[in-house]
Amino acid sequence: MTLSPADRISVSDASELSREVLDEVEKAVVGKRRPLTLVLACVLAKGHVLLEDFPGLGKTLAARSLARVLGLDFARVQFTPDLLPADITGSFLYNQKDGSFEFRRGPLFTGLLLADEINRTPPKTQSALLEAMQEHQVTVEGETFPLHDPFHVLATANPIEYEGTYPLPEAQLDRFLMRVSFGYPSSDEEYDVVQRRLARQQEEVDLEQVTDAAGLRGMQAAVETVTLDDTVARYCVELATATRDHKDVLTGSSPRGSLGLALAARGFAVVRGRDYVIPEDVKAVARAVLSHRITVKPELWMTQASGPRVVDAVLAQVPTPRALEQS
Repeated sequence: MTLSPADRISVSDASELSREVLDEVEKAVVGKRRPLTLVLACVLAKGHVLLEDFPGLGKTLAARSLARVLGLDFARVQFTPDLLPADITGSFLYNQKDGSFEFRRGPLFTGLLLADEINRTPPKTQSALLEAMQEHQVTVEGETFPLHDPFHVLATANPIEYEGTYPLPEAQLDRFLMRVSFGYPSSDEEYDVVQRRLARQQEEVDLEQVTDAAGLRGMQAAVETVTLDDTVARYCVELATATRDHKDVLTGSSPRGSLGLALAARGFAVVRGRDYVIPEDVKAVARAVLSHRITVKPELWMTQASGPRVVDAVLAQVPTPRALEQS
């Protein structure tokens, strides 16, 4: 989609808007500035996010709050074992008045889709998201329908050790630019959550809208202008390549991981207030971008070997390019 001159904004304006968005979301999601920064960087990079963590840590709240602050249309799908693909994409229904079939749009036709507990539905329904996430369109009975612009999926998942869950197919995981975990809050942060809830005397948190869909498109366009030096681009490739040679890995990151590092690092740089990427930006997003694209050898699943540990090892192994000097 081509932006009009009125929709185009500078990198500095996008950075300021990013800070305002994070400040506002933090009114609801307490003490999670770093994971929220990763999520926003992913959205600015036009990606989708998988929020994977234990129940009750604010995943759903973060998605709903982000949609509100960004001014996006919001839809939530509770993924269950009996959910069908047509429940997400929509389907053709017979109109008795004129004897025709008309398409009734599903919840995918929104700005931000919360796919809640995506690992509780079978792979057939999970795969219904693939075309939407990659092509921003859905095809039903041979007819293609474009989705909204912008369109983002924020999926939540509980750890796969829980009964009644289905591991996401590798093709599905690869479509998520990032996988982010919130983790448990500190004791002071948890106390702050309790105090804020008691003080406002209601469940919902009133959040102000910072921008809208057009504003987000402008921020995403600004990210596309961020400078990525050749040495940093090569660093992204070397990190992804190194995951394939690690001794604990069955399959490493695909080339989509290299591209994901570059795109996510540009979004992260904008949130941090820069119009160029430094190696530290790549390191900041590396775990979130690469760890879910790595499959550890089956015989090591009962050990401490894991995707994040492989990424940490690769970050320590691959030489970091010299810091860039930018005017």
